[in-house]
Amino acid sequence: MIKIKTTLPIENKNSKKDKKKRIRNRVLLVLWILMVFGAAYGYWFYKTLVSPNVHTLTELDVDLFIPTGADYAQVIELLDETHSIENKKSFDWVASKKDYPNNIRPGHYLIKNGMSNNQLVNMLRGGLQSPVKVTFNNIRDVDMLAGRIADQIEADSTSISNLLHNQQYINQLGFDSATIPALFLPDTYEFYWTTDAEGFVSRMFQEYNKFWNDERKQQAAAKNLTPIQVSTLASIVNKETNMSDEMPRVAGVYLNRLKNNWLLQADPTLVFAWKDFSIRRVLDSHKEIESPYNTYKYIGLPPGPICIPSLAAIKAVLNAEEHHYFYFCAREDFSGYHNFAKTLAEHNRNAAKYQQALNQKGILK
Repeated sequence: MIKIKTTLPIENKNSKKDKKKRIRNRVLLVLWILMVFGAAYGYWFYKTLVSPNVHTLTELDVDLFIPTGADYAQVIELLDETHSIENKKSFDWVASKKDYPNNIRPGHYLIKNGMSNNQLVNMLRGGLQSPVKVTFNNIRDVDMLAGRIADQIEADSTSISNLLHNQQYINQLGFDSATIPALFLPDTYEFYWTTDAEGFVSRMFQEYNKFWNDERKQQAAAKNLTPIQVSTLASIVNKETNMSDEMPRVAGVYLNRLKNNWLLQADPTLVFAWKDFSIRRVLDSHKEIESPYNTYKYIGLPPGPICIPSLAAIKAVLNAEEHHYFYFCAREDFSGYHNFAKTLAEHNRNAAKYQQALNQKGILK
């Protein structure tokens, strides 16, 4: 029997190897393409989401104020004004993906140089405001205060002023139209920029109650004064001298007059009564005005503060000097300090020197 040996053609073996090789190469090509696309996408994603896209002109922090009711277009316009965004398209893409255009939060935001789109959008979308520092001092009345505060927060001056003239509202706080200036303690405070009028006054009420703790109330009571009366007297002291080191002595003069049931005879109260703040020299004619603020006619303190007193003046009243002075008059050298006297005769001599100095300078009223 003849056996026939069969073998596969060499070509078939080679073709299978080639086929496997081609498949492997295709897979490797696909993987390589995916890797390239993946790297490209990763780089694009990094550039869009994570890499810095905020480059401020001076490389310093920039304040961004987004008003209540602003839309996305306004936010973009505000960002343009601050020259903060380098690539606007990438910012738009991130903002869109995070639905920021439908979640605009008003407020004051601190844009830092080098922020990414992701960081910026997260801050804006989350309403992560940076507080603003609100400072006020040397304020004549609540209307002037309203204007000063409106320059620093979003609330407008009219809304603040109207609230402070709302009798029902201020009565609930324990004040009236004459005493409401005593509520405010000049200093620097942190607020969110979006604070409204009521939010501002409410915070000031908290600060008032914090300041007037039991210790200070006891200090006031020891001088037979309420906190509001302390502020009223402090406002007179404030208008008599700008020298903080002299304030306790001036306060002591008025406390001596009050204790002895004297007229205060405080010139600044006449200026307030006349509402003519250009008066530099109080004349006898000024003393004739009919007003509860005329301390040349009515014994005791006026109905309320004649300005919003400084903390220095309030503390000067609480820590007034104990002495026997009943009079004081501005020094003739116009240094801002005063000459103090225990007797009327001594005071008249001091006053004559000052009046002569006024005449020489041509200050007649």
